[in-house]
Amino acid sequence: MGALMRDDKTTSANDPMQPTAPPTAGEAAQVASKRSGKSRTLWSDATRRLRRNRLAMIGLAWIFIIVVIALSADLWAPQWLGSPSEFDSTTMGELKHLPPSAEHPFGTDKRGLDVASRIVYGSRYSLAVGIIATSIALSIGLVMGTLAAYYGGFIDSLVMRLADVFLAFPYILFAIALIAVLGRGFVNLFIAIGVLAWPTIARVVRSSILSVKENEYVDAARALGASDIRIMLRHMLPNAMAPIIVYGTMSIGGAILSEAALSFLGLGVQFPDPSWGHMLSEARGEMISYPWLMIFPGAAILTTVLAFVLLGDGLRDALDVKMKD
Repeated sequence: MGALMRDDKTTSANDPMQPTAPPTAGEAAQVASKRSGKSRTLWSDATRRLRRNRLAMIGLAWIFIIVVIALSADLWAPQWLGSPSEFDSTTMGELKHLPPSAEHPFGTDKRGLDVASRIVYGSRYSLAVGIIATSIALSIGLVMGTLAAYYGGFIDSLVMRLADVFLAFPYILFAIALIAVLGRGFVNLFIAIGVLAWPTIARVVRSSILSVKENEYVDAARALGASDIRIMLRHMLPNAMAPIIVYGTMSIGGAILSEAALSFLGLGVQFPDPSWGHMLSEARGEMISYPWLMIFPGAAILTTVLAFVLLGDGLRDALDVKMKD
């Protein structure tokens, strides 16, 4: 009888017609790991999904090209295109307002300066403002948002009401007022943009921290006697970085656009330093007669900002754990 029962169990287990329980998420991950031959993590899966996103890859490629051009400009731009800021008044009449040609791919401006050279060197200022201003905003937003989410109560209300005060004013007007206080200049420009951009980042950080605050590993770290700073830096922030990375990437494009707007108004980078926004400002009265003066700087701003937006959108999809491979 016992042998018969064992035979029945063996037959039932091997019978393909018998219903089987679906594999759990852990079992499915183990099977996928065994098939691939290596362990899979959130970041490896995100990298794979990002590579499959063509628009994100186009944006990343364009950002890479702009960075390489900006870093290597001194090696080739002055020899091939000419100086972006030094001009000779004796030959200015012969060189000014030349249309695009083989010698001047993007034409020349009213001073006889090569537009392509000024765009190349202007990329340095735009990228520097975008990266540094976003870093300032991220630093303030990470601290304020993490403290608000972790401690809650009075600190949360204080941080959020302070953020509301900053968000209540129009961004450009607030930036103009801050630059009027700090004074014009490249350094003051990215300080103003960075200081005014922290409230939105703080809100993103706060919502991300709140989503992981009540997880069991946080309670376990607290029960083991870990300090508040260790819990926030070691256990909470690393698990809440996905939306922060996405928003930070998109914020670089927004900072570049803000720099162009402020330079267009005469509050950003000043001549002779090249700036895409300042080039647009000088081309306002000449865009009908000499359209290349506005087309090429505008295209540089458009494509660079769009590249960061596409990359940020791709990162959002890649870091979404609900996305299927």
